[in-house]
Amino acid sequence: MSRVVVVGGGIAGLAAAHALVRAGAEVTVVEGATEVGGKLRVSEVAGVAVDEGAETFLRRRPEGVELAAAVGLGEDLVSPAVGGAQVWARGGLRPLPPRTVLGVPADPAGVGGVLSPIEVARVRLDRWLPGTAPGGDVAVGEWVGRRLGRAVVDRLVDPLLGGVYAGRADRLSAAATLPQLPRTERSILAAANRAVAAAGPSDQPIFAGLPAGLGTFPAAVAESITAGGGHIVTGRAVRRLERTASGWQVVHGATIDEQVIDCDGVVIAIPAAPAARLLQAHAPAAASRLGDIEAASVAIITTAWRTEDAPAVASSGYLVPAVYRRPVKAVTLSSTKWSHLRGDKAIVRCSIGRHGEVADLQRDDSELVELAAAELTSFAGFRGAPIDARVSRWGGGLPQYAVGHLDRVAAIRADLAELPAVAVCGASFDGVGIPACIRTGLDAACAVLAGLTPHEQP
Repeated sequence: MSRVVVVGGGIAGLAAAHALVRAGAEVTVVEGATEVGGKLRVSEVAGVAVDEGAETFLRRRPEGVELAAAVGLGEDLVSPAVGGAQVWARGGLRPLPPRTVLGVPADPAGVGGVLSPIEVARVRLDRWLPGTAPGGDVAVGEWVGRRLGRAVVDRLVDPLLGGVYAGRADRLSAAATLPQLPRTERSILAAANRAVAAAGPSDQPIFAGLPAGLGTFPAAVAESITAGGGHIVTGRAVRRLERTASGWQVVHGATIDEQVIDCDGVVIAIPAAPAARLLQAHAPAAASRLGDIEAASVAIITTAWRTEDAPAVASSGYLVPAVYRRPVKAVTLSSTKWSHLRGDKAIVRCSIGRHGEVADLQRDDSELVELAAAELTSFAGFRGAPIDARVSRWGGGLPQYAVGHLDRVAAIRADLAELPAVAVCGASFDGVGIPACIRTGLDAACAVLAGLTPHEQP
């Protein structure tokens, strides 16, 4: 029986371990934190269980739904009761335009609420502007701004990318963050039209969550792993990997309490920077490229309000473009968005933090709560003050997909192919969403199994 160690117990590592157990391998997950889940975590605010990290995932990608079904949560998945997010623009909250791809419009007529008439006219010019298709990778802001005007970047694309990646459009890779848009089109409106048409009808639920919180998902996967014979070790950070004549040794624990696991293969499911440190001695080129992947830190401030102090709205929340220089970049009206959170309290989540902007995140928790409350009372119609609040900090939680990211990831994987039965997975590679992270875990499990010698494969 093959012995595989998975370093990291976030959803990518757990997906890899789950797949390996089902393939018949002897699996041990080693997680440095006291519990598995990574950035998927749930805790109470004012007696209500609310996610601290991601609260939803895309249904259209199959990996999240399939893993949930495999661990007994398929029937529990729910969709938001209210959609219709908004964006702050031109002095007020405006509905996000329909028929867009991460803010890139397919139809200029739909952006009239967010952009001025002159700015809409500038968008229309895309169909006649000269130029050539970018072909290769390019920064999102450069590409969109050149074709549609800077207003589209600042008030639509940048806030949406900021919500997903906590990054800035002028630095993020179009190839990595907007793969739906073919860069073979001269007109970006034409490219967006193709992407919207390819996505098909939008009458099906787009997102899924769990009534008990998406933070309960990792625990269900972990339970399935242990039920299948796998082992999960928490509170033990992996210090180093060592090559042996027959495979690998994974060394974990404090210096005075080191323990060793002998194994045939290793899945590294931790962020890029610590993954680089583990691989430095064995794959220096891959380690160097991993070290080039920067990360943004964010804080999620979850507040609870008396229902009479909350406005009556039919929106799931809103985005705040960076050009307005407000600390809060996104607001989720959670108890409006999710039926299971409706009750005698209004639950609201505010997100603070963009790549390269750390001043606000250096404030203490009470100050962050004040910033969130000021946003909601000044711009969203809330009254008074929250009755309870929680601050969840995710230091270096969101990797930045800079221009050239796809080539960098391909080179990392090519470098690691030279090592016996070692693979990487997680949000640093092919997407930060839960289905994308699960996909990387499944691919890493396959890569490790393929790297085992024939007599070692399960």
